[in-house]
Amino acid sequence: MIKTLISFICLVTWSLCLTAQDIKNNPGSNHGNRFEQLGTILPTPNEYRTASGAPGAKYWQQRCDYAIVCELDEPNRRLTGKETLTYFNNSPDQLTYLWLQLDENQHSTKNNAGYQSNSFLPKVVSEADLVRLSGKSDKEYGHNITKVTDALGKNLQFTVNKTMMRVELPATLKPGQQFIFKIEWNYNITDRLKSGGRGGYENFPEDGNDLYTMAQWYPRLCVYSDFQGWQNHQFAGSGEFALTFGNFKVAITVPADHVVLATGEGQNYAQVLTPAQLARWQKAQTAKDVTEIVTLQEATAREKQKSTQKKTWIFKADMVRDFAWGSSRKFIWDAMPIRVEGKKVMCMSGYGKEAYNLYRKYSTKAVAHTITTYSKFTIPYPYPVAQSLEAANGMEYPMICFNYGRTEKDGTYSEGTKNGMLGVVIHEVGHNFFPMIINSDERQWTWMDEGLNTFVQYLSEELWDNKFPVGRGPAYKIVDYMKLPADQLEPIMTNSENIIQFGPNAYSKPATGLNILRETIMGRNLFDYSFKEYARRWAFKHPTPADLFRTMEDASGEDLDWFWRGWFYSTDACDISLDTVKWANLSLESVAPRGNGNTMKPNVAKPLLNTFDDISKIRNREDKSIVFATDADTSLRDFYWNYARDLVKVDNTPVEITIPAAPLDSFTNEQKTTLAGGKNMYELTLSNKGGLVMPIIIEWTFKDGTKEIDRIPVQIWRKNENKVTKTFMKEKEVASIKLDPLRETADINEQNNVWPSFTTPSKFQLYKARTGGGRGAASGNVNPMQKQIK
Repeated sequence: MIKTLISFICLVTWSLCLTAQDIKNNPGSNHGNRFEQLGTILPTPNEYRTASGAPGAKYWQQRCDYAIVCELDEPNRRLTGKETLTYFNNSPDQLTYLWLQLDENQHSTKNNAGYQSNSFLPKVVSEADLVRLSGKSDKEYGHNITKVTDALGKNLQFTVNKTMMRVELPATLKPGQQFIFKIEWNYNITDRLKSGGRGGYENFPEDGNDLYTMAQWYPRLCVYSDFQGWQNHQFAGSGEFALTFGNFKVAITVPADHVVLATGEGQNYAQVLTPAQLARWQKAQTAKDVTEIVTLQEATAREKQKSTQKKTWIFKADMVRDFAWGSSRKFIWDAMPIRVEGKKVMCMSGYGKEAYNLYRKYSTKAVAHTITTYSKFTIPYPYPVAQSLEAANGMEYPMICFNYGRTEKDGTYSEGTKNGMLGVVIHEVGHNFFPMIINSDERQWTWMDEGLNTFVQYLSEELWDNKFPVGRGPAYKIVDYMKLPADQLEPIMTNSENIIQFGPNAYSKPATGLNILRETIMGRNLFDYSFKEYARRWAFKHPTPADLFRTMEDASGEDLDWFWRGWFYSTDACDISLDTVKWANLSLESVAPRGNGNTMKPNVAKPLLNTFDDISKIRNREDKSIVFATDADTSLRDFYWNYARDLVKVDNTPVEITIPAAPLDSFTNEQKTTLAGGKNMYELTLSNKGGLVMPIIIEWTFKDGTKEIDRIPVQIWRKNENKVTKTFMKEKEVASIKLDPLRETADINEQNNVWPSFTTPSKFQLYKARTGGGRGAASGNVNPMQKQIK
């Protein structure tokens, strides 16, 4: 009975216990495993979710509307709120209770999730470490639920279980019915920089002011779905959120000199803005460039004295899964409209003076660029607002996100700070699409929002500037992670709380996999069509991994089960080895082995240092329809735009791409001589040392210096998943051979990719060659911009 129960649990959780790596169709054999269909590893299609990956005819999802009134008590750093919730039961099930999330309990000493990890004696102990290790706190944090009633004020029974709260319904909630109830609550706001987490306050000692980022701040409905029932797994910090769509109306009372930016559209700007600010807001609606609504001068003036008066800002947002807001007297606020398929979207930013020289120049235009590019690759952005707030953070919510990027005190900044700021703005604004619209379950599958979003972030960064130093997406950047020991790895299809290398596993590897599909396996046109179809099908719905996998195959006509199996369900790596090379010239009537022991020594140039360019950058340059953001708007160029181009040198030698011809029928020796006399034939033997099957990409360098690339689809491995032998005929004699020359397949060992073999320069040798010595170009703490000014 116990064994049967365990098997059932594994099945309904989509093989969390057994992955595709463990389940082999033909164990002990060299074929019939990696190319088999996923079959029962994926959930069985039904009337809610079809085998094509589309929502079924009877697909349903719940809804919850919120009306919230809250007040920020800044002197005591406390938030008090009341909310009225209207819950719609669109499921075919009868419900007797509702589950809500109390995420602020993450900071509670009593009601946190209680998950613990290993800890070791630190060499240096900070004040925050001492507080954490002592288990003591200056005050109690977490949600204090003071009242739960029905619409008429009758008390409802409720139970708080750590970060979750169950509310008992007074009567069974039948399909098609709705239930209105009310909750009153309060909590002490945490110092985010000390306590961690996504929301809280940051204090600025220089001027004595706080900046509040209010996230996971109100009790929120859990998702009740067709594939899981209630998603009421505890919030332990890593696995983020699963949320229900609904409409919000929120009234936020704050000190009168605060500026509030929030999810949705402001409903009472005429009452909370000064006449001058309101006029700027109205002007910004049709402006061609960024307009400051609240200026630097106004913000710095407000910092000097704190108002004891109050103002209430009102916001409205429809069909969103969450609501967040920021409040501070430090905020400068700017805005610029763009059009997405004819619909206006107000792109906006809020930031303190500490970020002015970066955010005023870049933030709102980066928001606009992100909305435009994501709309191209997924669906047209449906919301009226998109905002970026600087808060020394990186976190996303519908229509608003919190980012980082502050300058030095003199207003200068390093190139790393600028590019990091642009990357985080693009990433967090991009989350409006994944998961705010394509609404996956983050608590179970972090990669479904972080990985997909990181992939489209990569595409957007590439379109910002062809020289933008992308951090995640290119295949070669995931190699160091794929090389790690087995106990440091887990499949992408792993629960969020069980991941050791969280960033590489949930962000980088899924993004890299999608990029390999786009650039190397499917091609851009086929991939882009299928990916957009997934976004279209599951916009404002709750997709699962199977829905993505099935849609990509259904829309493309490509069998990709081998890829999902290898890249998502296993920890196998790509390591294709060029083992032997044999050469024959028909006129010589001989065959000669050409391996490491061959006496023939062709004249082969050693690889150039600092000349590698990612395949995406090359193809984007070659696509004349692409206009990079820094070319379309030259105001986005700064000191570092020119500085980077002075340092980077790229080998743009043209490469001829050939498509393998169909096999010919048998010929007589005389016919062969007529067709191939004097030509060269090469037999290559390759082995799969990493376990992950991938297309084979071969670069031939001929003795006259010309090059040619052959691309062999992955299916060549289907009859023998461990070893492949392939013969080629070439007009010219080959001087050298290299596998995967553009590093498209994340091959973890480039040493066995070449003939004849050579020693690959170490990272230190590359760095030393690039900088002209063992030290970087810059010294001390002075950034190049400061040196230029001096």
